[in-house]
Amino acid sequence: MRRQSSLARQLARHLASASLVAVLAVSLGGCQTMSDIAGSITTPGSSRAEAVPDDPQRAAEVYGERYRANPKDPNVAMAYGQALRMTGQRAQACAVLEQATIANPGNKPLLAAYGRALADNGNLQAAFDTLSRAHSPDNPDWRILSVQGTTLDKMGKHEEARRYYASALRIVPEEPSVLSNLGLSYMLTKELPRAEENLRRAYASGRADGRVRQNLALVVGLQGRFAEAESIVKADLPAEEAAANVAYLRDMLNRKDGPKTAARSAPVLAKDD
Repeated sequence: MRRQSSLARQLARHLASASLVAVLAVSLGGCQTMSDIAGSITTPGSSRAEAVPDDPQRAAEVYGERYRANPKDPNVAMAYGQALRMTGQRAQACAVLEQATIANPGNKPLLAAYGRALADNGNLQAAFDTLSRAHSPDNPDWRILSVQGTTLDKMGKHEEARRYYASALRIVPEEPSVLSNLGLSYMLTKELPRAEENLRRAYASGRADGRVRQNLALVVGLQGRFAEAESIVKADLPAEEAAANVAYLRDMLNRKDGPKTAARSAPVLAKDD
């Protein structure tokens, strides 16, 4: 127990290091999945949306063909850009969406997608500026406010980021994705009790997904409560998935050099796709 407490303190000291930020950056943002954009794509002459391929690589191939046939179609560009992001082709996603915004100036959903892609690619100031154009103070979008918050967190502007989360929560009180991002914001500044408080609020929601549980488990583990963290991370999961998550949690908390090497592992506990 003494060794575990020491390890927890070591991790806390390194919590704001670039290596752990690289892991947390995957959690921050609440990016869409392919199913989120289902229904937005139609073929010419059809009024019915087609099913979105479940496999991201296949989705990239399908939407790539449609994009090359009509690169100015904003819906196709958004779908292709999202598929590229999900397959790790971040720079190409930015290029596709940039060209689409040039062809469709003022298209706010397209600007939002481009801003997310820029943030994924590390173009943080450009991402924030683009996202600011994707909605307006008189008609704010809470999802964009939350992504702006995560972008500011990645820039190290944590207090400003929390103001954006607060604005989002005024529109959608107790929204678990926003509360989770707020919790991770406090995690980055080593305010672990406040991080846990917000993640527990998110976790209590019936609408919270597995990422909220995983982030809560990590925060609890960083405070030295390992048995509790393991019980959280494997709750209501199939045995194989629970074992994988517990193994990653233990690896994260027990490496001698803390997050520096853990950040190179598959981010089971910090996944947001």
